[in-house]
Amino acid sequence: MMPLALAFVGDAVYELYIRSRILSDGNLTAGTLHKMAVKYVCAHSQAYAAEMLKDKLSEEETYIFKRGRNAWSPSVPKNCNVTEYRQATGLETLIGYLHLTGQKDRADQIMAFCVEQIDRKEEENEQEKRV
Repeated sequence: MMPLALAFVGDAVYELYIRSRILSDGNLTAGTLHKMAVKYVCAHSQAYAAEMLKDKLSEEETYIFKRGRNAWSPSVPKNCNVTEYRQATGLETLIGYLHLTGQKDRADQIMAFCVEQIDRKEEENEQEKRV
């Protein structure tokens, strides 16, 4: 399957994972839920999580990630740079691949790791602001 097709599926799987996870935070408005989700699904955050994930991937997973990262895309969103967008696409490609090949437990492990990394980075940023 083409890498960008895998990324298309991976984007949806990751988004659903994030939305399901933030619902456990309580009864919040749709606007608040959206703001919370964006923190995890934006290319900037995904690229950061992908960088932290690199050393934890198998050889096969690294190959799939790189196929997605290196796939040509006709456009890049305004709110990120090309490098971030490609890293995020690589992550989404990997998640899509794992999902479609029935490796849902591994996909969940990777997505949970990404959330942990994004949360940790946000906590560090908040601490720096206080200092």
